[in-house]
Amino acid sequence: MTYKAITLNLPDGLYEKIKSVSEKTKRPINDLIVEAVAAVAPLESLPDGLRSALAHLAYLNDAALWQAARTTMITEQRERLEALHQQQQREQLLPQEQAEEQALLALYRETILVRAQAAVLLKQRGYDVSDSSQVAPLQ
Repeated sequence: MTYKAITLNLPDGLYEKIKSVSEKTKRPINDLIVEAVAAVAPLESLPDGLRSALAHLAYLNDAALWQAARTTMITEQRERLEALHQQQQREQLLPQEQAEEQALLALYRETILVRAQAAVLLKQRGYDVSDSSQVAPLQ
């Protein structure tokens, strides 16, 4: 992989945050910035809150990233989404049920995106994430 050198002027406060993360994670500042930029680049079409949450994953330590890679919806939400899907197979959902299903689907997609982004970052940090049991959801 080839690299292009750039000069980046950061506000003092932001630099201090990145420096602190660098010291805590024992990782070079340059690596953190590259990962943060790489994490944000493909996310421009996402809602601002989700885009921001995914970008902040790059600043987490490895243990927190492993936890994010295993994040899942709570049992009650998963069961409700499944029940709504089954009900939809049998009959038309009421408008309120359709709205609830859409909200739960959005939450499911966001959860999957967080897990995937955390796995990408862990792989970039040298971890083997090819074993699906390593990133299986925590119950």
